[in-house]
Amino acid sequence: MNPSLISALAVAGGNWVIYGLILCSVAALAVILERWKVLSREEKLFAALQSEVLARRKDAEGVRSALKVGGAAGRILGAALDDASDNPEVFEDILISASLKEKKFLEKRLLVLGTLGNNAPFIGLFGTVLGVIKAFHDLAANAAGPDAVMAGLSTALVATAVGLFVAIPSVVAYNYFQKKASDLLSGTESLGRLLLARLRRAPAARRAA
Repeated sequence: MNPSLISALAVAGGNWVIYGLILCSVAALAVILERWKVLSREEKLFAALQSEVLARRKDAEGVRSALKVGGAAGRILGAALDDASDNPEVFEDILISASLKEKKFLEKRLLVLGTLGNNAPFIGLFGTVLGVIKAFHDLAANAAGPDAVMAGLSTALVATAVGLFVAIPSVVAYNYFQKKASDLLSGTESLGRLLLARLRRAPAARRAA
């Protein structure tokens, strides 16, 4: 790489880094709003599904009808029941497989928040370093006084502040949405095991009859 290009980039300051972080904040906000909408809807659907399944757990057709509520939980349990209604032994394997598939949907785009949460402070620090380089470059070039240098340093520190401004909400949102997704999958697994117990008891009940 051309050393003169690196030098020109270094003395250009960190304003362009701040603009980049602002774009990152817009992306983070878009992901937060989208995931909040999706996971809130999934949470409501799961609550409705759970109440219906618990109310109809002794009625196989009633349970199948309840699964039509939709949502990730409905799709997971529906897949397990459809493929394992005659063979309870494979129910758990299908439940796990369907859960892993839906986990990708529930955690979609969370990688963006995780990446920004981990790296935005370093990007901001990079902008601050560039700002400090520019401040001392201007001091050397123009023989400016300490006041000018201090003004340049204060501007440079804005990049670090913006980086933290992007990172902190991203980390909080990432952890919050991960917890929501984990709770949904755990609740679905709990319902699935309840249905599995029912399936395993059904043959024994028929034999006893």
